[in-house]
Amino acid sequence: MAQDARFDDGREAPLNLGALGGEDLTILSALAQDAVFPVTEMKWDRAARRFVCLINRFRWEDRDLAQSQNRAVERVQSLLVISDVSSVSSLGIDRADRDMILSLMSIAFDGEPDGAGHVILTLAGDGAIRVAVDALDVTLRDVTRPYAAPSGKVPQHPN
Repeated sequence: MAQDARFDDGREAPLNLGALGGEDLTILSALAQDAVFPVTEMKWDRAARRFVCLINRFRWEDRDLAQSQNRAVERVQSLLVISDVSSVSSLGIDRADRDMILSLMSIAFDGEPDGAGHVILTLAGDGAIRVAVDALDVTLRDVTRPYAAPSGKVPQHPN
């Protein structure tokens, strides 16, 4: 009988993952949790029907190894791409504030079994981005080399 993959089985390589269903999106959400990005680094390309965010993702998949090797935890710049987009709306985001930094808490899907619905990006501080899609198609791809997290700390969440 086959076993599930574990982080320990992986190799040091950039992530390039896709989500076409709810379970896949749960994995992407866990890997993108606590990503930070300036409000200026998100764009909806209406003609291409694509919403893209350039995020600074905390490397959750490397946390335990980094701590066991007594080295800095890392972040990496990643593209979060949502395809087949028909509209985008937001709550609690001032797009005019070009210095605003957003913190991604989770990515969820609210929709039909055929994939039509809304991808919800929940942000810290009661902000959210709702992306209407005709079919669920989300990718997360690392585009730079990892770098030491500027804070040097693992993100914490109060219980």
